[in-house]
This record gives sequence, C-alpha cells and structure tokens, in this order.
Amino acid sequence: MRALHVILLAVTAMLLSGCGYNTIQVQDEATKSAWSEVVNQYQRRADLIPNLVNTVKGFAAQEQAVLIGVTEARARATQTQVNANDPASLKQFQAAQGELSSALSRLMVVVERYPELKSDQNFRDLQAQLEGTENRITVARNRYIQAVQDYNVTIRKFPVNLTAMIFGYDVKPNFTVENEAAIAAPPTVDFATPTAPAPTPAPATN
Repeated sequence: MRALHVILLAVTAMLLSGCGYNTIQVQDEATKSAWSEVVNQYQRRADLIPNLVNTVKGFAAQEQAVLIGVTEARARATQTQVNANDPASLKQFQAAQGELSSALSRLMVVVERYPELKSDQNFRDLQAQLEGTENRITVARNRYIQAVQDYNVTIRKFPVNLTAMIFGYDVKPNFTVENEAAIAAPPTVDFATPTAPAPTPAPATN
C-alpha cells in the first residue's frame, strides 16, 4: 500500500511538472521577490527625503512651497497601500511615486539658485545617496517588469494555461507605459562651480 502511495505521488509530481505547475511556482516567487526589492528601494528613497528637505531648508527656508510639496508628496507615497496583484492599486502606487519624483525634480531646480547649498558636503552626500537610490529603483522596477512578463507569458501558454486556470493563477498587472519615463528619470543636480563673471575692463585713459 505504501509503495502504491509513493508511486501515485511520483506520477502526480510528474504530471504537475509536465503541465507547468512547478514553473508557475518558480516564476510566481520570482515576481514576489522582485516586487519586494521595488518596495525596499522606494522606501529607501523615502527615508532619505526628510534629511534632504531639512538640509535644503537650512539654506533656503524661503522656498516653503517647494519644501512642503516634497514633504506632502512623500507622505502620500508612503501612505499608499499597494497590492501588486490589483491593477488599480498598482496604478495608484505608481502615480504616488511619480508625484514624489516630480516634487524632487522641482526641489533640485530650486537648489540651483543656492551655490552655498550645492557646495555643502552634507547636501552633496545626501544627493549622491538619492541618485544612487533612484538608479536602484530603476533597476529593481525593470527586473520586476521582466519577471511579471515572464510569468504572464508562461500562464498564457497551452497547456500551462489550463493548469493556471485550475489552480487559480491569474495574469499579473504590470507598471504602465504612461508616466514610466517620468519615474525612470532620477533627479539630477549640477555640482559644477558657477563661473565667475568676467571683470569689467578699466576705462581707457588719455
């Protein structure tokens, strides 16, 4: 009886493997792992922003509208509850992160007006960390997009689509094309030292 049970388990495993069940499991876990990395990198960016805002405030306290805009955009982005398997939730999350990226870009434009701020070491360190994080966000998001594409292609193929239907595996939503360019472009700051104006020539003497 035990031998028959073992044989039935082995046959079942072979059938599941042949119909793509194991592949679905592997790719589903890959999408979850990739999504976790996306969330981690967005959170890392959010964690950097308070120090960045406070540093800018020390040199440009009068730029209240821009500073408040960044703070409020960060709050919306961090408070947005996201379910990566729900298209509406994912779209809302993407929009909130896009708004934060836009607010940071506006902050960087303001920074250009303050050479002393641009030369402050603390600000330069924060900006370097922020740019590095933006790059990691882009990489993590692209890996997630690819993982979801691979998963979706797999569960649409025959006969794997039958297995997916039986076990309730649906196509996963992905980042949309709209706003993708905006959230993919990290804010930048030109740290070049402003060129001093040329001295006014002395008037000619007779």
